[in-house]
Amino acid sequence: MPRRSGTSSIGNESPTATTTALPEKTAWPSTFTDGLPLPKLVVFDLDYTLWPFWVDTHVTPPIKALEGGLKVKDRYGEGFGFYSDIAGILDALKQKSIQIGAASRTHAPDLGREMLKLLKIPSSGSSSQRALDYFDYLQIYPGNKTTHFERIHRESGIAYEDMLFFDDESRNKNVEVLGVVMHLVRDGVSRDEIDAGIRSWRKRNKKVAN
Repeated sequence: MPRRSGTSSIGNESPTATTTALPEKTAWPSTFTDGLPLPKLVVFDLDYTLWPFWVDTHVTPPIKALEGGLKVKDRYGEGFGFYSDIAGILDALKQKSIQIGAASRTHAPDLGREMLKLLKIPSSGSSSQRALDYFDYLQIYPGNKTTHFERIHRESGIAYEDMLFFDDESRNKNVEVLGVVMHLVRDGVSRDEIDAGIRSWRKRNKKVAN
């Protein structure tokens, strides 16, 4: 059965993981402040990694922003948004000057991009920023994740060994043949998952403290 735990009816809302918290309400991953090396590029899958649904299965266009961009709603009034820690994670990556990418094999690439355009990263100030604007590299189309990473590598010039990838499907571990480190997530990206992924990246690349 398709997972639908991340969606909710607009008219009968209940607390879910799809309303992202203000960045300042999300503590930084501890690995961001421990003084040890960090990857130059962090890449995220979309479905069940940044948000708790399959955009090509659960979301029916057209979509429009809701709650100032904290969510979007589709044709049938279903609400969709990021996992709760995502805004804080994206903001922290930018503050650490770590580049951000997306690599998704979704069969609805245009809809995936539209979601990133409409969803906003909230701010305690008067303005918020499109989630899309946080991403330096986008590879969103059906295909093999190794192809996504080969194109990111060519575009960025960043070595594969300096890349860390978060994905919910174990089959996408095949990117590790390139030198990328993949961290498997089971229930979306969170602060703790970022820490676990960075520790795995350090261990693989022998960048741990003696």
